[in-house]
Amino acid sequence: MAMKVVMVGPFGLRPRGTMSRRALPLAKELAARGHQVRVILPPWDCPEDSERVWDEDGVQVHNVSLPASAPLYKDISIAARLVAQVLRERPDVVHLFKPKGYSGLAAAILWYLRRLGFGEARLVLDADDWEGPGGWNDRLPYPRYKRRFFVWQERWGMTHCQALTVASRELGRLAQDMGVAQDRVFHLPNGVDPSNGHRGGDFAPRIRSQWFLDEDPVVLLYTRFFEFRPERLARVLSRVLGQEPSVHFLVVGKGLCGEEESFLSLVGEEGLGRSIVYAGWQEGDDLRGCFAAADIAICPLEDSLLNRARCPAKLVDLMAAGLPIVAEKVGEVGLYLEHLSSGYLVPPGDEGAFVAGIVGLLRDEPLRAALGTTARQRAQQQFSWARLVGVLESAYAR
Repeated sequence: MAMKVVMVGPFGLRPRGTMSRRALPLAKELAARGHQVRVILPPWDCPEDSERVWDEDGVQVHNVSLPASAPLYKDISIAARLVAQVLRERPDVVHLFKPKGYSGLAAAILWYLRRLGFGEARLVLDADDWEGPGGWNDRLPYPRYKRRFFVWQERWGMTHCQALTVASRELGRLAQDMGVAQDRVFHLPNGVDPSNGHRGGDFAPRIRSQWFLDEDPVVLLYTRFFEFRPERLARVLSRVLGQEPSVHFLVVGKGLCGEEESFLSLVGEEGLGRSIVYAGWQEGDDLRGCFAAADIAICPLEDSLLNRARCPAKLVDLMAAGLPIVAEKVGEVGLYLEHLSSGYLVPPGDEGAFVAGIVGLLRDEPLRAALGTTARQRAQQQFSWARLVGVLESAYAR
């Protein structure tokens, strides 16, 4: 039976990824199945979208207007505007993405209004990261009062929604530890972004020429820099260079708080400066070109709660691009990749195994080709949003 679904985000579609990479693809798949879907956003991080409304493949994207900048008034006003727009839609389901910030505030208001008889929509929460101790609260420079508030929001949201979609099995475990019933938790990993899933050979010559890579082997590191300890990765890259002196390391991405500067400084001290090519943040054809120019990709991950709870969307992008990947088996990595079938998995923290995996793939072109082909097929078959949206319909039906 067709449903009317409203998705609520904590921020706009740009520049952050949760709503554009997770919510919107799911909304489009729901619309393709005959459901009526609206996405309501508070575009405080892209204020030029304030009050903008547009249709995207059958999904109406509605950006609420932004109020004056007085902090407390602004926060309350934005949450109230999200709730007012939800109530005007009269949906069957409200799916709130992230338990923190404005979507978390909207969830609490809607829950209490429902208790008072205002609205009958089912409340579903989506968690794609861990915010509390050991998670983003320890990584980002929030003031103490915000950290405490986000911890409360996360716990309250997970325990008060009628269904919970989680991007990782670790998040599901954490929710059950809070007392959330198992049948209310739905594992919904990140899917393939069609715009990043092509690794065309036509892009490779341009990127190799732009960064003076010539015909040398290229190892791609596609990252936000918080996933690993830079000194450990520097040692791994140094050991790889010692065995493969012609290799170049193409580094794509940008840190959240300037972590890329620390990393580049450290690898310079390790004597890797001439082998490191830092391309910065890339999107669209430039990103696809970086994929095409690489021979292999690496995914270093510390075995931390933050990494176990995350579902690395960049990993499924690399798979969809057909890249052979050497990755540390942390969290959802073991869900996406199968060792020596669709990827090369190494134990977390084992520098020797990581080095051996990178060097081994650089020297074994047939294995690289086989792993890349299987990775692409696995991404398209197992992690397409068209397949994953069935989990979402089950969560809504509950």
